[in-house]
Amino acid sequence: MSQGNANGVEVLLFDVFGTVVDWRTSLQRWFQRFGRENKLQADWPALVDDWRAAYQPSMEQVRQGEQPYVTLDVLHRESLDALLATYGLGGMLETDRTQMARAWRWLDPWPDTIAGLTRLKRKYVIGTLSNGGLGLLVDMAKYAGLPWDVVLSADVFQHYKPDPAVYLGAAELLARPTSALMLVAAHNYDLAAARSHGYRTAFVARPTEYGPRQKKDFGPEDAWDYVASSLEELAEKLGT
Repeated sequence: MSQGNANGVEVLLFDVFGTVVDWRTSLQRWFQRFGRENKLQADWPALVDDWRAAYQPSMEQVRQGEQPYVTLDVLHRESLDALLATYGLGGMLETDRTQMARAWRWLDPWPDTIAGLTRLKRKYVIGTLSNGGLGLLVDMAKYAGLPWDVVLSADVFQHYKPDPAVYLGAAELLARPTSALMLVAAHNYDLAAARSHGYRTAFVARPTEYGPRQKKDFGPEDAWDYVASSLEELAEKLGT
């Protein structure tokens, strides 16, 4: 069992998209290969950016009660279907649409991710706290070799971050006070929500995640407990 550090932290929970895996480069590469293999042409980088831009608005409809909770796989598929016609791909077959929508499972980790997680795992329980679906996160971990001790997702709580049910529910399931948990994320809004419920916080900068349509969330916007440029640097700061 993890003994934690002097500050009482025992568990590190990670945002995944952007913090642990490079969704943008991975999806661009996947779509470009898919286009070549299927003789399809489109502005794949722009499609990827527009698809990601639909991420928060689609979840907000669930948060606001405008539609019942559905897994992120469903939201991804709905937003993709809405975009394809715009990019001249409205006639795509159902099988191809399904394959495209599942591309979020095959995201590559940042270069420092595996080494950093492996070091952190020596001292802490490590796991996900992600808006990704449980099946998606398990498939991604298998593909990318992510050494999680536990996989927690929005599916478990039927809520999307930053709803309180996600942060509080994780602490309850792990049988620990929120003060024993630390959220590691590249997104300030996520860290702010976690801290409001008693979590410790660690910001990891991922500046190349963001494209021209994305908010430039390059640096820390508050005095987080830890700030690092990589997961290996965070491991160093946490004494692992």
